[in-house]
Amino acid sequence: MNSIIKKINKFWVSDVSFPALLIMLIFTVFILPVYIEYQKDATLFLNIMLILLFFVGIFSSHEKPYLILSSVLLLLHISLRLIRFGDNPYDFYLLERVVAILNLIALVTINISLLFRNDEVNIHRIIGSINVYLLVAMIGAFGFEVMHLITGESIEGNKALEGLDADFGEYIYYSLSCISTLGLGDVFPVNLPAKMLSVLLSASGILYPAVVIAKLVSYASKEK
Repeated sequence: MNSIIKKINKFWVSDVSFPALLIMLIFTVFILPVYIEYQKDATLFLNIMLILLFFVGIFSSHEKPYLILSSVLLLLHISLRLIRFGDNPYDFYLLERVVAILNLIALVTINISLLFRNDEVNIHRIIGSINVYLLVAMIGAFGFEVMHLITGESIEGNKALEGLDADFGEYIYYSLSCISTLGLGDVFPVNLPAKMLSVLLSASGILYPAVVIAKLVSYASKEK
């Protein structure tokens, strides 16, 4: 059993794991929202994919503090999910989303540390930078949802929000619009916290590629 865990950990801390994570993120960010739109019971897949992503965070942890943090957050996330889907009157959906954001932040931190380790650059590292970009978009999506749960509003548009997991598509769509600075205008923030998060995502979308490209170019220059 230990040998299997070591092999899995060895894979996820290596550069070749970046394409595998990218496939998971593409499915979660681009395909799953469309599926949920037409199959409301498909939200189960969203819950499964989030848990799988957080498992990846554990196996990608090449340092003990990251491993402990990712493990604690995953256990807390699973516990909250079981409470929500169990036969009981308790529901901690807001806390569940906050824990999901913390899990994603930990996963972003872990991936950035893997991305820039050893001052190397290759195609896998470039894919890894895309992974971080999509993970930040997911953090933004859950951030807008948390604002809606706390204040009763965050974003509005040409479609009314239904509540819970079914709204994931709307939140990730708007988050991607912000971080890519696309801004189609069909969805917009309605309160100050949502406006500030929108601006933060847009600024991150502009600065992140410039910083990452500069860093990777400097690594390539060193190698030459």
